[in-house]
Amino acid sequence: MKLLAELRAQGRGRDMAAVLAHIPYARFLGIDVDVKGNEVTTILPFKEDLVGNVNLPALHGGVIGALLEITAVTQLLFDTSCERLPKTIDLSVDYLRSGRPQPTYGRAIVTRHGRRVANVRSEIWQEERSRPIGVSHGHFLLAPL
Repeated sequence: MKLLAELRAQGRGRDMAAVLAHIPYARFLGIDVDVKGNEVTTILPFKEDLVGNVNLPALHGGVIGALLEITAVTQLLFDTSCERLPKTIDLSVDYLRSGRPQPTYGRAIVTRHGRRVANVRSEIWQEERSRPIGVSHGHFLLAPL
């Protein structure tokens, strides 16, 4: 993704909002990002079209999985000097509770960073961070083979 190299050249390499604006699915979901120091928080505002079960109502599982993955990639881009968007090798998601019709927040931590592969854990929550609605662990390819 040439965008990352261009943003870094402009001194905006840590402008995660600019990066997310160029990821179509993140833009479709309306994901925003808040950076305070070295903490990156993704924010998914509630929208009716994100509901999977209208009887509860509950966020669609695909939206939860996507937010976990985008949160992991955002943290990885923030922590590293990747010039390309990392590619997901695998992502294991644990759905812990239903996502209610309200904003959802996410944070991630890079647990291992190698030359080609990084491991990232992410979690998302709504009202209380101590009560996550989903967690994930993923492996991401940093450089082409």
